[in-house]
Amino acid sequence: MNTAPDILCIGSVLWDVIGRTPRSMAVGHDVPGRITRLPGGVAMNIAMALVREGLRPALLTLLGRDPAGRELAGAAGAMGMLTEHVTWSDDLPTDQYMAIEAENGLIAAIADAHSLERAGDSILEPLRDGRLGTPDAPYPGVIALDGNLTERLLSDIAGNTLFSNADLRIAPASPGKASRLVPLLRHPGATLYVNRIEAGLICDRKFENAQAAAEGMRALGARRALVTDGAAPMAESGPGGLRVGHPPQVVVTRVTGAGDTFMAAHIAAEMRGLAGQAALECALHTTAAYVSET
Repeated sequence: MNTAPDILCIGSVLWDVIGRTPRSMAVGHDVPGRITRLPGGVAMNIAMALVREGLRPALLTLLGRDPAGRELAGAAGAMGMLTEHVTWSDDLPTDQYMAIEAENGLIAAIADAHSLERAGDSILEPLRDGRLGTPDAPYPGVIALDGNLTERLLSDIAGNTLFSNADLRIAPASPGKASRLVPLLRHPGATLYVNRIEAGLICDRKFENAQAAAEGMRALGARRALVTDGAAPMAESGPGGLRVGHPPQVVVTRVTGAGDTFMAAHIAAEMRGLAGQAALECALHTTAAYVSET
């Protein structure tokens, strides 16, 4: 296959193994529920949301050449993603995430992403060997970058010529990993998608609302930042100044994946030619539909 992707998604692609129960739980409880296994990881979640927007993303990640990896690649391909640029390993297993969710929230979770971390910059080989770009002709398109990459690799990417022409869209993997993104703030093509808490961790201060957080990110050196705050107003800071968006008020039935959905919807809106406030409103309405879906 030699189909050109619309966008690259770089980062974690793994299996999510989730146990859910409608009952309340505490440490040591043994309760009935349901266990599911679904494709997951930040890069995969963004890619799935992009597919829903009609785009064709390519995955740059590491998968083990094991049954789990082959099945995951097959699932991604069936959804419309390009997997020809995946790095395959004979020695490293496919990563996975395991969580227990109950009526009273997330009880516990373990993320086993050691294979992606050990792969290092080998997953970037398609950007340097001519398949997607070279050091002399860097990839010129949109790249969604996942903060699950190691701090060292993210720092290297910030100054790497392979990314010098890219429209770089960046998502933290979790609040605990948000500070990893600091070296990328000043990348000339970077747009960061964070929530208010993550912005506070990056800036090492507490923000009362998304507007203050977006301005704080800009003051720290971010070229462009979009800060969400749940159902409260969100804000974008960048070369065009400060914009505020108001999420539609809906009955929320799920929140997992909301940030990835907003990021993908905003990217897709801008790739369709929308800009500024129009792109924000489009992404907010898409996200509202997602979190209120039954």
